[in-house]
Amino acid sequence: MVATKKDFATANRKKFVSRIATGDFDAVIIGHSQFEKIPMSIERQRYLIQEQINQVLQSIEDAKRDKAENFTVKQMEKARKQLEIKLEKLNNNTRKDDVITFEQLGVDKLFVDEAHAYKNLFLYTKMHNVSGIAQTEAQKSSDLFMKCRYLDEMTTGKGIVFATGTPVSNSMVELYTMQRYLQYEDLRKAGLQNFDNWASIFGETITAVELSPERNRI
Repeated sequence: MVATKKDFATANRKKFVSRIATGDFDAVIIGHSQFEKIPMSIERQRYLIQEQINQVLQSIEDAKRDKAENFTVKQMEKARKQLEIKLEKLNNNTRKDDVITFEQLGVDKLFVDEAHAYKNLFLYTKMHNVSGIAQTEAQKSSDLFMKCRYLDEMTTGKGIVFATGTPVSNSMVELYTMQRYLQYEDLRKAGLQNFDNWASIFGETITAVELSPERNRI
């Protein structure tokens, strides 16, 4: 089944998603923006956001123990507060849960084309002023990460396939992001789900002159 733009219009979306859940399709093809409109359950969103908060709290403790700069700690505290606001909004969500969630679709394999479009995933680190490390996130990336984690649980890590010609284009951070989508449990078992731990093994921070596209030094 192939989704059209009309299928995900507000009036038709619920009916179309119901067809996915109740039908016996070998494959369902939908666009990135349509995929994002199929939500995870509130319970799973709460669980994963709380997990992120716990990771940030651990990073803050590590930063304070290592006597990191105040700027670094403040940035992590800001990230924690943003996550807590997001969690509070979920907890205050009083809408009736009459929307079919991603978990209810019966999907057991996810193929993501142009996967580099999801490289802006949340990241917590003690590093700052390092080229290529950004701590911003796109909602669609956070949504995909939740769905990947769910499929990992359902398929023991065999439910996700990414396709992209540019898995790394600007920074090695993008390689870490791809691993989080596709190999999160392997990273966790190795104690490398935290970016700083990962970077200490696979990365090296150097000071060098970098040229802008206009060939000016920056």
